[in-house]
Amino acid sequence: MSTAAYIEELLYRYNCVVVPEFGAFLTHVKSAFIDKTGHTFYPPSKVLSFNRQLQSNDGLLISYIAEAEKISYEDVQEKMAKTVKEWGKQLKKGETLILQNIGSFKPTKEGKLIFQPTKQTNFLTSSFGLSSFVSTPILREVLKEEVEVLEEKVPFIITPEAQKKNEFRPLLKYAAIVLLALSAGFTGYRTYDKAITNELVSQEKAQEIISNSIQEATFFDTKPVELPVFRVDVTKKVTKRHHIIAGAFRERNNADRKIKQLRNKGFDAFLVGQNKFGLYQVAFDSFEKPKQALEALKQIRLTESRDAWLLSVK
Repeated sequence: MSTAAYIEELLYRYNCVVVPEFGAFLTHVKSAFIDKTGHTFYPPSKVLSFNRQLQSNDGLLISYIAEAEKISYEDVQEKMAKTVKEWGKQLKKGETLILQNIGSFKPTKEGKLIFQPTKQTNFLTSSFGLSSFVSTPILREVLKEEVEVLEEKVPFIITPEAQKKNEFRPLLKYAAIVLLALSAGFTGYRTYDKAITNELVSQEKAQEIISNSIQEATFFDTKPVELPVFRVDVTKKVTKRHHIIAGAFRERNNADRKIKQLRNKGFDAFLVGQNKFGLYQVAFDSFEKPKQALEALKQIRLTESRDAWLLSVK
């Protein structure tokens, strides 16, 4: 058996193994850790280092080899001296000395030794069988944070009907996360117009996911009351194309009822029309400029409805 093999065996049991006239191998316990850059998990281990100043024979290595090979202490000491001498010649030539399962030594121009411990051997016996592994980062958590930041700037749609069933909220948020992952070109809000356009796309696609789950979207819990046949569709001026939406309804009667309720509170409410899902959209008010619309939306969300959202049309 080679000298390196005996040194390796002793490093599993002891924290210091001295090679006479060469140096000492030292170990200390290192806790488990995560390499965030490489997403790698490492188990607890013994970190191996080398100290060239400790060269005095403490008898540990010589006695261990003598007992293992059944030869005298003096014979082992003599063989060890020859081995160390051969290592020294190899290093003086500028060659790299490799001790299997321990590490490698590389000489410098200044006559010093650079020791590089092996990464394949873990000398901590309590970690036997444990190895490092790489975990792929979970993208959805990152996207979830992006969605939360996005909601602070331009809120996603959540109608009063969706709020009645809490289970719709997670579905809507994760639908938005999926849309963000597919939209590689989405980099932020550079202008108000671009922010509103991107919001509209996310809103319509997210609603498509939950539309099949909505059997009957009603603002009131009671059965809708029949209203007079006479109906008036209020059409806003074309220049006001930024609408603050109060809700979207499957039944026209419920949409009219909501308009009446908002007008009684002083809002210039009106019926925007039906979207592609067949829902009647009711607005608190509309504005010409997106900045005005966003300021009004913020105030409405604070005082009237946290579920209000912004709809912009070309």
